[in-house]
Amino acid sequence: MQKIEKAFENKNWNESKTKDSWQIFKIMAEFVQAFETLSKIGPCVSIFGSARTQADNPYYKMAEDIAEKLTLKGYGIITGGGFGIMEAGNKGAHKGEGKSVGLNIDLPFEQEANTYIDNDKLINFDYFFVRKVMFVKYAQGFVVMPGGVGTLDELFEAITLIQTQKIAAFPIVLVGKDYWSGLMDWIKNVMLEKEQNISPEDLDLFTLVDTTDEAVEYIDNFYSKYLLKPNF
Repeated sequence: MQKIEKAFENKNWNESKTKDSWQIFKIMAEFVQAFETLSKIGPCVSIFGSARTQADNPYYKMAEDIAEKLTLKGYGIITGGGFGIMEAGNKGAHKGEGKSVGLNIDLPFEQEANTYIDNDKLINFDYFFVRKVMFVKYAQGFVVMPGGVGTLDELFEAITLIQTQKIAAFPIVLVGKDYWSGLMDWIKNVMLEKEQNISPEDLDLFTLVDTTDEAVEYIDNFYSKYLLKPNF
C-alpha cells in the first residue's frame, strides 16, 4: 500500500513539475504581447482605484476629470480596464481624445472591460504580476484614488520599487484627504516615528491632494521641475 501511495505521489509531483515548466511559455507570451502593445503608446499615467465606485460617487467624477485634464497635457491614461474608478479614468481619456489603455484581468466582480478603452489598447491578463509590471513600466505617474486591497498593493509596490532604486522616481499622487489621511497618519506616527521602519525621506515619494487640479499639477510640475519630458 505504501509503495502504491509513493508511486502516486511521485506521479503527481512529476506532472506538477511538467505543468509548471510549460506555464513559463504562457507567462512569456503575456509579457511579449503587453510589451509590443504598450511600447507604442507614448507617455501615460496609471489611474488606480476601486472597481466598486459608482458613477454617482464624487471620486468617480474626480478620476474622470483628472484623466481628461492629463490627456489635454499630452498624457495617455492606463487603468485596470474594469469598472468603477477604472472606467472613470478611461472615460476621461476618451473625453479628452487621448489614448485610453486597459489592462484587464478576470476577477469575480470585474469580469468585463469597460467600453471607454481604445480598441487596440485593451490587453487581457491571466497573471497579476505580469499586469503589475506593465502598470509601472509604461507609466510616468500614478494617480491613486480611494480603493481597496488591490489599490494598496499597487501603491506600495511602486513606492517600494522607487525606495529601493529598482526604478527611477516618478510622481505618485493620492487623491482624497478624507480617505487617505488615516493611513498617512499611521505611516508617519507608527512606521516612521515610533518604530523607525522607514526613513523621513520616504514620505517624499508620494503626495496627498484633495482636488483634480492639484493632482494634474503635481504630475506636470514633476517633469518641468527637473527639465524632463515624460518618456520611457
